[in-house]
Amino acid sequence: MMNGVTKKPLEQLGYGFTRHQQQNGNRDEYHIRNQQNPKAITYRNLTAKEIEVLVRNRNLSDDWNQIRVSDVFNPNLIYNCKFFGLIRIGRLEPFALEHHNLQVPVGLYNSTIISCDFGDNVVVDNVNYLSHYIVGDEVMLVNINEMVTTPTAKFGNGMLKKGEDPSRRIEIELCNENGGRKIIPFEGILPGDAYLWSRDRADEKLQEKYLEFTEARFDTRAGYYGTIGSSTVIKNTKMIKDVRIGEGVYIKGANKIKNITIQSSLEAPTQIGEGCELVNGIIGEGCRIFYGVKAVRFIMASHSQLKYGARLINSFLGNNSTISCCEVLNSLIFPGHEQHHNNSFLCASLLMGQSNMAAGATIGSNHNSRSADGELVAGRGFWPGLCVSLKHNSKLASFVLLAKGDYPAELNMTIPFSLVANDVQNNQLVVMPAYWFLHNMYALMRNCRKSVKRDQRLEKKQHLHYGFLEPDTVYELVQAIRDFETWTGQKFFDLNEPQETVRETGKRILTSRKDLLDDQDVVANGLENSDRPVVIRKIVEAYDIFRRLIRYNLAISLIGASEGDLENLDSLVEGMEPDSEFEPWENVGGQLIPLSALNDLKSAIKSGEINSWEDIHTFYLEVERSYNQNRLKQAIAAFRAVFETQDWIDSLDAFLEESVETMKWITDGIYESRAKDYHNGFRAMTYDSEEEMENVVGKLEDNDFIRESRAETEKFEGNIRRIIKIYKESTVLDD
Repeated sequence: MMNGVTKKPLEQLGYGFTRHQQQNGNRDEYHIRNQQNPKAITYRNLTAKEIEVLVRNRNLSDDWNQIRVSDVFNPNLIYNCKFFGLIRIGRLEPFALEHHNLQVPVGLYNSTIISCDFGDNVVVDNVNYLSHYIVGDEVMLVNINEMVTTPTAKFGNGMLKKGEDPSRRIEIELCNENGGRKIIPFEGILPGDAYLWSRDRADEKLQEKYLEFTEARFDTRAGYYGTIGSSTVIKNTKMIKDVRIGEGVYIKGANKIKNITIQSSLEAPTQIGEGCELVNGIIGEGCRIFYGVKAVRFIMASHSQLKYGARLINSFLGNNSTISCCEVLNSLIFPGHEQHHNNSFLCASLLMGQSNMAAGATIGSNHNSRSADGELVAGRGFWPGLCVSLKHNSKLASFVLLAKGDYPAELNMTIPFSLVANDVQNNQLVVMPAYWFLHNMYALMRNCRKSVKRDQRLEKKQHLHYGFLEPDTVYELVQAIRDFETWTGQKFFDLNEPQETVRETGKRILTSRKDLLDDQDVVANGLENSDRPVVIRKIVEAYDIFRRLIRYNLAISLIGASEGDLENLDSLVEGMEPDSEFEPWENVGGQLIPLSALNDLKSAIKSGEINSWEDIHTFYLEVERSYNQNRLKQAIAAFRAVFETQDWIDSLDAFLEESVETMKWITDGIYESRAKDYHNGFRAMTYDSEEEMENVVGKLEDNDFIRESRAETEKFEGNIRRIIKIYKESTVLDD
């Protein structure tokens, strides 16, 4: 028939789910089902009296011998149900299950059930069609139109079942709309895995290995049942198809959930709410998905959220992230992303975490009527402001803030911690480095602090680095310092002068002849794909701050590596190579890894030394164990690169003293930048009095973040004073 409807004998309903395996392997069709549900229940056939009760309760079965029950079974708790195929039922006892305001009696009511297993004391009420599911203990299924598993179900994984055409494989096209960076989703994938796989596209051997690792995880046999973990509640939902559901999941009012794995635990339950439509995805534990969300070909890492009509398509959303109201396409987003507004748009992008997109921000690939191959890469702390329109391809350093505006050309913003603005009136791009330290320390430090607090992961298979001063930003700071010196030198030389001469002159001006730059801007090059000037504002202040941060980073890296123990500190210093290379670090899904270690990993993958994703996950944990030591090596190399000296060891106490002052400077900056909101007359004019303002926004002195910052500074100073005292005493004794 044209509509594809066929008919078969009624006695076949509920059987033949694994017909292909039966034909080729001679195993019964419940072989895989029994492997999935090894629960130690001794099932028995119904008694004649139990069958009589079931019939009296308006139940129907094609074969009552195909209904197996536990020893504790009450037939009065089954009413008006139709059974087909093998049905196995655990304990049914006269209890009521309660979840929020839903209170229903244990039992099976008003439902059509085909070839399912049930745990103890479940509720199945008004499920119009329930087929091929293994249901855990104390599960509540109420008012569901259709809940079915098909023989070739993949549960959101990008596998192919035996004999399937490759065109049926589910892939996720990250970072680029043309599919050139696509990956295959699998249960257990981490943000770092997705990042590694999406890069190095010219390395065919490496790409082959990633595919091999992934394929090895899959069982290509057809015939797996859908599963529902214990204590799960599903109510008032239209369609669930080919879905694997963990423990403690709460689903209410969803429209469609198809080809999905929903990871969840009682400690970190996942919730899906009203009007959601989710197709072809992996959802991590502790996720929240509510109010009309549309997600297709997607991965949500644990403890992330989709809300208020958000659309997530062909994308990976990292841990502890929230997207609401807006649209995200073909993007790879590391942990700690926020995007809350209805008219923001993100497409073909790699965001490296701790990012925040304002209302009206449009970060999308521009095709130029040619190909959808534009990309954007943004470091940690990316913040496009209100109504920002940004052109692809663009690349931005860490903690870059884009002021409101339409940016007409591609950007290569290499300077971290910068405010970038499109000055339309003067037809120039304006960059203010060190903006956060000069004008908004509160926002920068709060970003780092809240990222730590919001990391709710129970199992941390990757260590996430959230500090503003980490090896990725340190590398960017050193490069920016060198650029400042070059651009300043260019202001006083023509282009024919040797580059080293130009840079040395710029350095001398920025360190000892700052007066030459009074009230003057410096013009940069290479930051925008245009002929118009790129103006650097407050370069002297930024230069001093960046160099101060390099010194501060050395001090805190020493403390971190030594864990505050002087003996450890001495041994660490002695063990440092005098000419250790200053190397970049790479952000791998939120975890910072030295480039050399990452290259070693890739070599080990290609050689076969590492042969699974689990091995890669082990690498993440192992490389983190040496993080503090490797960070210290980079901090020393960065100091030498900037200050061109080896004598820092002899001035250790001075470094430590300055670190206290820098910590106080940061804490004072946090307070002062927040205090602006209280002292600004325009901010205060909507309140009748200062008292009302404080009742609405809170007292400045009661700000929890400010209090925590001051307490941390006091603790830090106490620890440093202790180390300095011990250091000086040991130095005197040595003398």
